[in-house]
Parts: sequence; structure tokens; C-alpha cells
Amino acid sequence: MGRPIGVRDPRTGATDHTLVCADAAEVGAAAERARAAQPGWLALGATGRVAALRSFRDALASRDEAMLDALVRDTGRLPVSRLEVDSVLASLDRWCVRAPELLASDGTVPTSMPGIALRQEPLPYPLVGAISPWNFPLLLAMIDAVPALLAGSAVLLKPSEITPRFAEVLRECVAAVPELDGVLTVVDGDGATGAAVVDVVDLICFTGSVRTGRAVGAAAAARFIPAFLELGGKDPAIVCADADLDRAARAILFGGTVNTGHSCMSIERVYVAEPVADRFVDLLVARARKVGLAYPGPADGELGPVISAAQIGIIEDHLADAVARGATVHCGGEVRVLGGGAYVEPTVLTGVDHGMRIMREETFGPILPVMPFADADEAVALANDSEYGLSAAVFASTTEAAMEIGLRLEAGGISVNDASLTGFVMDGEKNAFKSSGLGGSRMGPASLRRFYRQRSFLIRDPRDTALWWFA
Repeated sequence: MGRPIGVRDPRTGATDHTLVCADAAEVGAAAERARAAQPGWLALGATGRVAALRSFRDALASRDEAMLDALVRDTGRLPVSRLEVDSVLASLDRWCVRAPELLASDGTVPTSMPGIALRQEPLPYPLVGAISPWNFPLLLAMIDAVPALLAGSAVLLKPSEITPRFAEVLRECVAAVPELDGVLTVVDGDGATGAAVVDVVDLICFTGSVRTGRAVGAAAAARFIPAFLELGGKDPAIVCADADLDRAARAILFGGTVNTGHSCMSIERVYVAEPVADRFVDLLVARARKVGLAYPGPADGELGPVISAAQIGIIEDHLADAVARGATVHCGGEVRVLGGGAYVEPTVLTGVDHGMRIMREETFGPILPVMPFADADEAVALANDSEYGLSAAVFASTTEAAMEIGLRLEAGGISVNDASLTGFVMDGEKNAFKSSGLGGSRMGPASLRRFYRQRSFLIRDPRDTALWWFA
């Protein structure tokens, strides 16, 4: 029998749901079942797997409202949950169109050595583990699971124990597709369950904090299995003196506060050219004050509650540290308890520096600290002065001017004259820099190739008499 834990409602602060955590024996049994089902899944071929994923997409679409309701109960937010469901449906459509081409064999081709032909025959890892976070429960559960399934792997998925309610609807979608029986398995649980998943799979995908990601990476290394880790971010935005300041303010406000700032691609540091810094702050503050809290109902404003109880303390500590060290709060600046939930209005700070935690540690809240810079060299140095390197943004009057700065940034996904585009454009391949992650791109064609071991067949025609062995 699994271990029960309580689950908090982010809108009320009350523990109103019980999650039964799968133990190591239950995870092991699920893994055995998945391994038994995987050969049949692989034997379906690309066409059969695409057809099954299309049916899964239809099952999700038919349970659209049930999934939306579960996500709202998990996260306390409505517009982003709507966007999340729509994004997963669109992702399934996109993958089902692209997968046949990406999975097609190139056949046998000549090599540089006369008489020797080459045939590439990749083989998927039989069982992939995916441990997903609480900020986008459905989207980040599927971002690794879908390409892994299309590659021919079975998937063992462990969602966050903070937002587990959506998993029941997800199981219903899986159950509606007979081909997925045993192939996509959702196991409930906390960190102990996640550790058990790492112990039984052939490849692990983890999305979450740097601290937990290091533990997952170490466990994977001990087992000699690949680990793909998408971890934290402290994304910078650079606003040049010649940029369209209103455009930059709009984009940065969205990039820094959407989903209450609960995003690894969230803008968490803003560097603005000194001559326009005051004007930019005025524009940013004026717009920030128009963004409302989703209270008393989920549809009543843009920003939902802080989803994770642990994050409340982190946000409060970062704000208190900044103010104590001399930062000025222009709007927002506190955690408000409303109806039992914790809410943070869009917050703009000035008078900040890199000695403050809010400029160095991931805050994961709707807070935009703004710091002036003297020239492009200082802007680049400040942006790169971080242990993180997930994504960034640059604003200038021309693409060329923005690219000149962007090419010097140590980050994997860089938005030019916009912010946080990496969450919406899935075509480009990118890597996380520094402590923000490890492993191949989870976007673009490389996302699917991660789940393959590549085999090369080097073929000599048996009729060939030009042998070069010992005479």
C-alpha cells in the first residue's frame, strides 16, 4: 500500500486532496509492464505510433473541459491552463505531422571507403522516465513523453506531487487508446517515487530545480544512463537606448509575470541603457499596475496564486533582502494572502545590484528588478554574470543591433525584440547553458533523436572480391 500525503489547494491554502505515493515495488511493477509492452509498440512502426498518438490527441480534446478543470484546481489559474491544454493539442498535431519524416530511414548509402555501404538503424531506449514539475503540469509532462513515444520508447511518467489532480484525466486519455496500454504509465508520488523511477528506467528526463536536478543527474550517472535535465533560469533582458521602449516594456512585463512568474523562461533581470532607464521604468510600472490578480475567481484577473507553498517563502525572502539592501519598490512588493491563497502583484524594483539574492537566485515570481548599464560591454557582462543560462532577450532598434549583443550572451534560447519566445516556438534546437540544464535539445528534431541509440551497419557486398584482409 502506498504512502498518503496531503495536497494543498493554491487558491485556499487548504489541504483538500490526498495523493497516494507509489513505492519502489509499485514503480518496479509498472516498469516491468512497460518493458513487456514496448516491443509491440515499436513493432507498430512510425505509421502505427502516429495513429495511436492522434487517437490520444482526440481523447484529450474530448476531455478538454475535464482537463481544464483539473489544471485550474491544481494551479489556481485559468487563462494559462487554457493555453496549456491548447498548446499540448497543437504539439501533438505538430509531432504527428513531422514524425514520419523524422523517423524515415535513409536506406543504404555509399561510404568514403570503396565497396563499403552504410545503413543507419537507430534503436530507441526501451523505457524512458519523465519527472515533470508543477508550474505547467500537463505541458511539461508531455514535452518529453510525446517524442519518446513516437521514437518507439515506453514512458514512465511521474508528475509533481504539488499538482497531481490532472493525472487522473490524463490516465483516462491513455486508457481510451488500447495501443498505449502499458506504454504510457503515470505513477503518482513525491521525491521518493521519482528516485524509484530513476532506478528502473533506461533514460531519464527531469524538469525542475537545480538542486534536485543535480541529484537526478548523479543517480543517472551511477546507473550509467543518459539524463536530460531542464533546470532553473534567471533570464536577463537587455534594453538598448535605441529600442522601442513601449514595446520592450510590454514584452518584458508579459515575460516576467505570465503564470505568476512560475516559468524557467521568465524574465527575472532587466538591464536598461542609462539614458532611457527612467523612462523605461515609468512605462513598465504604468503597465504593471494594470495587471490584476485572479481573485476572487480564476477568471477575475491575469495572475493566479503562488502554486507551491515553498515558493511563497522564497519570494518573500528575495523581496526582503532586496529592500534591506536598498532596493526601491515601485509597485507590488509583497505577498498578499487572499481567501487563504498567496498572491503577488506585478513588482518592479530599482536600485538593485548583483549583491542581492533577487539578482542572483531564481525567484520564480512576478518580480522585475531593473538595473541600468553604461554600454553594451557592461550589459553583456551583467547578463552573463549568472550561474544560469537558459534563455534571454534583447531589444534594439534593428535586428542587426540586437543580434550583435545576443551573439555574446551565454544562453540557449534568445528572443530578439520580444521575450520568452522559447515557450511558444518549438522549432529551434537549443541547449541549456551552465547550471540551467544538461543534455540535448528538447525542441526541434533533436528532441526526438534524444531517445535513440544509433547503430551503423557497415556492409560489404558478398560478391565483392576486392578483400583487404590478411592475404
